Amino acid sequence: MKILISQKQPTNLNAYTALEEKYGAKSEFVPFFRIEPLSAKEFRAQRINLPDYTAIVFSSRYAIDAYFKLCEEMRFKVPETMKYFCSTELVALYLQKHVVYRKRKIFFGDGTPQSVAALVGPKHKGEKFLITTSDESSSSPLASHFIKAGLDCTVSAMVKSVPQDLSGLKLSDYAAVVLYSPYDLKSLDASFPDFEQGELDIIAYGKGIAAALEEKGLKIAVKAPSAEIQSAARAIEEYLKTR
Repeated sequence: MKILISQKQPTNLNAYTALEEKYGAKSEFVPFFRIEPLSAKEFRAQRINLPDYTAIVFSSRYAIDAYFKLCEEMRFKVPETMKYFCSTELVALYLQKHVVYRKRKIFFGDGTPQSVAALVGPKHKGEKFLITTSDESSSSPLASHFIKAGLDCTVSAMVKSVPQDLSGLKLSDYAAVVLYSPYDLKSLDASFPDFEQGELDIIAYGKGIAAALEEKGLKIAVKAPSAEIQSAARAIEEYLKTR
């Protein structure tokens, strides 16, 4: 039995090796899409002037790389006074790739939109915030919290999701596929325009992909994460128990 997982292979395969030993299920990792920075031309279409903003909000390392790449292409020197608000400490630490961390004003939350908005407080209320997102996100949970707090903010796409060519895959070879993002489903549709679920079971890891699958009328074998299922490997095991 083979399970198709729509992400790149992790460095630690112990959990998946254990599944193969226990259930005879082999996991194969194939990224369904890749993240690319917007070009300067694509960014300019948003009519956003980078020097207008005194603070920037990041939720991913991809957005950080894309922002500094755009600044370089557009010959905008990021001022040392720029304030950085990040969704998590891990994202904040990635800024070290581009700035001298200890000399910058960097703040981070616990991964929730509320925690990032709470970082602003009265001290930073007068800043003009640029909230980074992907090319297909016309809104942002972060932006709604910033607007509710009366903050001056703009949502800007920095990266785009590019479907991978999956046409070389023979889906009938797999018992199940693990999908994480609506972009995974879009890539699947792009490579297999006549896709029919048939006997292929789908494990949905994430609320977004679960909603996208339900909207298309596709059956979900296992929904995760949950209180009992905290990893993709655990979701696969839950699925295998019913086989």
